[in-house]
Amino acid sequence: MCGCAPSLSKKPMNLNDPRDLASLIEAFLLASGKPQTLERLYELFEEAERPEPKVFKKALEVLGKSCAGRAFELKEVASGYRLQIREDFAPWVGRLWEERPQRYSRALLETMALIAYRQPITRGEIEDVRGVAVNSNIIKTLMEREWIRVVGHREVPGRPAMFATTKAFLDHFNLKSLEELPALAELREMEPEPLLDPDDAPVPAHLQALADASLGEEEGGEEPKEETSFRSLLVELDAMEEGLKTDFDDLREEEPEASVEDEGKLQP
Repeated sequence: MCGCAPSLSKKPMNLNDPRDLASLIEAFLLASGKPQTLERLYELFEEAERPEPKVFKKALEVLGKSCAGRAFELKEVASGYRLQIREDFAPWVGRLWEERPQRYSRALLETMALIAYRQPITRGEIEDVRGVAVNSNIIKTLMEREWIRVVGHREVPGRPAMFATTKAFLDHFNLKSLEELPALAELREMEPEPLLDPDDAPVPAHLQALADASLGEEEGGEEPKEETSFRSLLVELDAMEEGLKTDFDDLREEEPEASVEDEGKLQP
């Protein structure tokens, strides 16, 4: 919970002044600790004091510019606006937490990439592209993280579930909408140099084998762990999925009777 110190200034706040309003919005976002939509921010004002929309828009611009040169920035993601630490500082700020970032298997990342770029898509279609079965733990992990959700069922025998990404997925990857996903062609040209952590020194083969075996039980032991670059993964994915029809428009044309289950989460 955010503690608020008493103010020594008696100057009344002018909510029609974009600078004053920007400071208030900053306070809202700092106190909330999570993205806030414009609608939610509007609701925080009583009707009689609510600023005009144009003033609100200007205040957001003022707040965004005031973050220039500072360690944090105003960012609009799928769930609204938030104040966040700039990406440049992440390697150092991350040291505040003892837990190391969770690492995911190639199989999970491939599955997530397919859902993100070819949604809505069924588990069977993912398996057709990857050429191997999708372990249930992979789908379970993505669902538990709320990165994917069921958006309907394909009107074919068995009525398999169709998966799509969520606002939580967009928020996690700092995206406002799916339109901000980089094109596969761009990603193939942007392979980053591998970042080596001092703690990631080469592990003896016999110890690595034991570690892989224990991890395999969690994320599908039948699939071997592979080291791969995101670029090479996407090259393979792009080649494998050629001809696969899973776009929203295609599904609507082919299956006008497909049922869509609303789970209370709006996809942008």
